[in-house]
Amino acid sequence: MTLRDVKIGDTCIVKRIHGEGALKRRIMDMGITKGVEIYVRKVAPLGDPVEITVRGYELSIRKGDAELIEVQ
Repeated sequence: MTLRDVKIGDTCIVKRIHGEGALKRRIMDMGITKGVEIYVRKVAPLGDPVEITVRGYELSIRKGDAELIEVQ
């Protein structure tokens, strides 16, 4: 299951980040790392972007990036 599949109002734990190089580094620099808890706050009407709370701050990420984040 990816972060894209998580419903609004649900909390999940990051299992793995797919992708390589600069893309993976950018996601990790935003504070999304293995084992961190993510709360899905909102999803835009067309599904892009996804607004989440991670490590105590709000963050909006693109649908494509959310599909790279495997959660449980």
